[in-house]
Amino acid sequence: MQYCSTQINTIMIPKSELIIAEFYQPYLEQIKEEDIDAALKKNTRQFRKLLKSIPRKKIDYAYADGKWTIREMLQHIIDAERVFAYRALRFSRMDATPLASFEEAQWAVNAGAAGRRWDDLLEEFKSVRKSTEYLFASLSDDQLKFVGEASGRPQNAFTLGFIIPGHAAHHMQIIKYKYL
Repeated sequence: MQYCSTQINTIMIPKSELIIAEFYQPYLEQIKEEDIDAALKKNTRQFRKLLKSIPRKKIDYAYADGKWTIREMLQHIIDAERVFAYRALRFSRMDATPLASFEEAQWAVNAGAAGRRWDDLLEEFKSVRKSTEYLFASLSDDQLKFVGEASGRPQNAFTLGFIIPGHAAHHMQIIKYKYL
């Protein structure tokens, strides 16, 4: 399996070794691919295609009071990917220090997404995802399988490699069915 052009290691971990916390189950169910590289690349293509198809007039649309706009949702996806990738980095470095959860609603309020240019957010997602791909491309089986703790639950980088595209896929479904 090849993760990206810089991949040195061949990863041979079966998906049966995912560590599934109930909160992340819906994200993991979104991903059918058996390896992280394929999951990230397919999700990146699908998500970028969806983002490009969103009419400008819908970018700041929220389908109900108190719901995020698509612009705010994209900022949330970027923020969450950074958190998940950081967790994967920590675990891959065999760091067992428990990691706290993050309050996504508070982050959204304080992110300032409404003042961000849409094109800048698109480029930021592209850059963050590429960075995520490089991170996972560099990890060995042992690094991927090391179990740490995040949000009070066991987790490893291997599982996070599927949660990341699964989280984006989850929000893609919401955009398709509630916003467009």
